[in-house]
Amino acid sequence: MTTLVLTVVGDDRAGLVATVAEIVGAHGGNWETSALAELSGAFAGIIEVSVPATRADELREALSVLEGLLSVAVHAGDVSSGRDETGRRISLTVLGNDRTGIVHEISSALGAQGVSIERMATETRDAAMAGGRLFEATIVARVPAGVDVADVAARIERLADDLQVDVALED
Repeated sequence: MTTLVLTVVGDDRAGLVATVAEIVGAHGGNWETSALAELSGAFAGIIEVSVPATRADELREALSVLEGLLSVAVHAGDVSSGRDETGRRISLTVLGNDRTGIVHEISSALGAQGVSIERMATETRDAAMAGGRLFEATIVARVPAGVDVADVAARIERLADDLQVDVALED
């Protein structure tokens, strides 16, 4: 089996996921992992599929018929990418008043310690009682072996004080 990673973007409308899934299935592909969202009227997603190696080019070609409905990019997945699976996985929840630069500052602080973000979801919403906007992020990251999770937490907590953001770390 070959792994392909699809990125899809287009105007949101009903049936987009079903259309992509139909093409993947019709060409022997198996929908593995995905993250899909509607954002400001646009549909965007990233999808990992496995497909028999002999049918990968056929699937790529079949996905091109979506042009005009969705912009689709197909990337060869690399399950042996050399990604370091050692270390410790952590989850961070960030919540606070929204302002420009929060994602940049947190991701830069993590990256400076060699921490790799595996997944991140963010959103802004109206603050119920105080007015204004709240920012929330959920991050799953991998802390490399040899880096103390407590040091990572302390650095993020120092940022949180500066950013007025609450951070919770879990193992």
